[in-house]
Amino acid sequence: MSKEEQSIIVDESDEIIGHKNRSEIVSSDIYRATGLWIENSAGEVLLAQRALSKKNEPGKWGPAVSGTVEKGETYESNIAKEAQEEIGLTGCEFQKAEKMRISEKRNYFVQWFYARVDRKTEDFLLEEGAFEQIKWFKSAELKSALEAAPENFVPSLRTKMKLLQDFLDK
Repeated sequence: MSKEEQSIIVDESDEIIGHKNRSEIVSSDIYRATGLWIENSAGEVLLAQRALSKKNEPGKWGPAVSGTVEKGETYESNIAKEAQEEIGLTGCEFQKAEKMRISEKRNYFVQWFYARVDRKTEDFLLEEGAFEQIKWFKSAELKSALEAAPENFVPSLRTKMKLLQDFLDK
């Protein structure tokens, strides 16, 4: 059995104040996470439906790449690691975007990154057991899905979409 990785715990200003095993994080703890917004040259966004077996947000749609920043990692090193592990994405430049604070069921800062990638969904190497499926969404399709059933999307994506009105209005 592998040793549980420790997540970085931060204060309200995103300054590191400690580390905890992921299973020991409580609702008052604030941790760090990453998300990757992937668009293709057709203006579609790549999303992933989380595996039904996931502890947090099972079956919900979210970014195709996301992760919890672990001890010894930066936001940048975490997103590169997660992109390779989750969808087999390497050799791609990630542009740092906005950082958001999410305070719903869980309590964290998410640092968003952007990438432009032109691949078919079947060309990604999906991490076993991580996803039900991945899909390229056209902006109108995503906007309709979010309006009709926002509960089908992870909280960080719902919050991000409020900031991406330009994308949704394409």
